[in-house]
Amino acid sequence: MKVNTQAINFNADQKLLDFIQKRMNKLEMYYDKVIQSEVYLKVEKRSDKLNKIFEAKLNVPGDSLIVKKHCKSFEEGVDVAVASLERQLKKRKQKLREKF
Repeated sequence: MKVNTQAINFNADQKLLDFIQKRMNKLEMYYDKVIQSEVYLKVEKRSDKLNKIFEAKLNVPGDSLIVKKHCKSFEEGVDVAVASLERQLKKRKQKLREKF
C-alpha cells in the first residue's frame, strides 16, 4: 500500500517514514481493499509532553477511516493509531460479511 506522509513544519527522518510505512502495510492483512492512505505528522508548541500529533486517513470503498492521536513520540502515535485502525477495519469487514 502506498502511504502518503506529510510532515508539517518539520522534516521527518527517513527511519520514521520507513517505520510508518511498515506499520501501515500491516493493515492490509485485515482489509485488502484499502485504496489509499494519508498520514500527517504535526508538532504543537505546548508545555506538556503530548505535543506530537499523528493523524491517519484510510480511504476504503465507500468510506474513509480517520484516526488522530496525541502522543509523546511519533512511534507511539503510529502504534496506537494502527491498533485503532485495525479494530475499525475488522469491524467494517464483519459488517460486510453480515450483509452477504
